[in-house]
Amino acid sequence: MNCRSGCGACCVALSISSSLPGMAGGKSAGVRCIHLLDDYKCAIYTDSAKPKVCIDFKAEPEFCGSSRKEAMEILFSLST
Repeated sequence: MNCRSGCGACCVALSISSSLPGMAGGKSAGVRCIHLLDDYKCAIYTDSAKPKVCIDFKAEPEFCGSSRKEAMEILFSLST
């Protein structure tokens, strides 16, 4: 599955415990990553400084559902 255009749920719902550019302490679940653009694309998607958790995340129906709303619900449930 390819990332859904206009989604970015993983960039909000998931926590990131490792450091990333501009967010030395990572980010908590529910906090929008500072690299998530207004069109829900990642500004550092091709940057080597992108955290391993982001590199390893693969868009799959079991995590992303069929809509951004469903993805947010699924991913939030995994973060709690």
